[in-house]
Amino acid sequence: MSGFKTVMLLSALTALFMALGYTLGGSGGAMIALLVAAGMNLFTFWNADKIVLSMHGARPAEAGSEFDMLVRDLAARAGLPTPKAYLIDSPHPNAFATGRNPENAAVAATTGLLSMLSREEVAGVMAHELGHVKNRDTLIMTMVATIAGAISMLANFGLFFRSGDGNGNHNALASILAVLVAPFAAMIVQMAISRTREYGADRAGAEISGNPRALASALAKISGAAERIPNPVAERNPAAAQLYIVPTHVSEMFSTHPATEKRIAALEDIAVEMGSIAPTSAIASSRPSALAAARDTRRRSALDPNGR
Repeated sequence: MSGFKTVMLLSALTALFMALGYTLGGSGGAMIALLVAAGMNLFTFWNADKIVLSMHGARPAEAGSEFDMLVRDLAARAGLPTPKAYLIDSPHPNAFATGRNPENAAVAATTGLLSMLSREEVAGVMAHELGHVKNRDTLIMTMVATIAGAISMLANFGLFFRSGDGNGNHNALASILAVLVAPFAAMIVQMAISRTREYGADRAGAEISGNPRALASALAKISGAAERIPNPVAERNPAAAQLYIVPTHVSEMFSTHPATEKRIAALEDIAVEMGSIAPTSAIASSRPSALAAARDTRRRSALDPNGR
């Protein structure tokens, strides 16, 4: 059912792209839009990780660093090939996963997130991202972000280049479709994909890390900061917001994620199911964690590559 839903949603995005193409250029425009959508899907399939990582200016984590080893430990627990670990120099606290399949996956976290969370909470966040990899969400999320972004761009062009009736008069219905309806519909499709998958990744992350409450604590800490601290990448490319573990704005109606409070409540239920009474984790205890350093006046994190 999940795979069928994904195919239907991607088909809806492609149909919207074609509808906009028809609005702007008739049947020829629709065919061009179909070819462009097919080309974008094919290109994104092979280059999803490179597109997203380049967009964020991500750099590979140092081999053998605590963050790199944490990702390796979690991947081993999840039974996944070790993904490439990346760092993003940004105060905005967030993380994401990308790649066309588990064998070609990558996970990334911002230095802002690493400096804000304890090691157990970082483990919960990265386990969530590996949950996306295990559930094979990463490819579809990147493809949807790419196509939805293209729809929004084409709709903006439609404001100025929409088709007329031959006498210079613009079709009002076509104008509404190009400028308002299609971008809104694309956003709904994004929400339908992302909200369902976030709950699935939360559960998978809780099972991988063995510590649902650490992930819940991390979500509580970073959600507010992610709304306050600017994220230039999301501002330039709003469709990229669905890739992150927490949304970058407040409104639940227009968010690509479920409300953080609902996710935390669901994680609490998972903790009860798993019999988690105290926030203990096999991953957290498998390696020494300098939590004292994380609690100094500068809020330095043992995982922060910048030593803040």
